[in-house]
Amino acid sequence: MRNSPANRGESPRRWLPRNKGMSPDRLVYMANQIGKFFEYQKKDEVVPGIANHIKKFWDPRMRQAIFAYIDAGGDGLDPTVREAILDLKEHAGKKGHSTETSFQGT
Repeated sequence: MRNSPANRGESPRRWLPRNKGMSPDRLVYMANQIGKFFEYQKKDEVVPGIANHIKKFWDPRMRQAIFAYIDAGGDGLDPTVREAILDLKEHAGKKGHSTETSFQGT
């Protein structure tokens, strides 16, 4: 590790593999993992919590990819995750729409 790119002062972006987008399978897996976390929150905060997390922490390209995936059928998405993504898609770019919840961990 002594001769790692980080130790040579190179930016991590230069030595990470170039990714031309995440696969739909990977996005579905990640979204469902987020859903599994939020399923233990208050019932009325599950869908907004998932949407808020995706809105805050996913790159816009990732969000656009999952929106396109859901438009193509969205196979494999858990029901609450599907609902959250559809809500997020419906309100994408609209001012004043909030997915905030009382949960502070997102």
